[in-house]
Amino acid sequence: MSSGQPLSHPVEPTLTIAQVVERTGLSHDTLRYYEKAGLIERVGRTTGNQRRYRAADLAWLEFLIRLRETGMPIADVRRFAELRSRGDETVPERLAMLREHGAGLRERIRALRRNASALEDKIDHYERLLERPGSDDLI
Repeated sequence: MSSGQPLSHPVEPTLTIAQVVERTGLSHDTLRYYEKAGLIERVGRTTGNQRRYRAADLAWLEFLIRLRETGMPIADVRRFAELRSRGDETVPERLAMLREHGAGLRERIRALRRNASALEDKIDHYERLLERPGSDDLI
C-alpha cells in the first residue's frame, strides 16, 4: 500500500561542538586536537562548515575520556583509536590492550586504598595527639 512517495529516512540528530563541550567537559581546543590527532574520526560538517557530532561520536569521546581518566598514556590511546579505525580485525589487539590497562588500573586502585588507609591512620594519630596536649609526636 504505497502512496508513490519515497520513504523518508529519519535523520540522526547531531550535536554542535558547544553541546559536546557541555556534555563532555572537554574544551573546543581539545575536541579539535582529538580530531587532528586521529583520536576521533573526522566529524560531519554542516553546509556552513560547522562540526556536527553524532551519538556514536559522543559515545567514543566519552570512552576516550575514561581511558585518559584511568591513566592510559596518550600514545596508547592513539594506538587504540588507530586500531579501532581499522575495524573488527583489530578486536583481539584492542581487547588485549584493555585487559592490560584494566589490570594496571586494578593494581593502582589497590595501591591507592593502601595509601588512603595509611593516611587515615596518620590523621587519626594527629587527632589523638591534639586531644592529649603534651604528648610526644613520634612520627
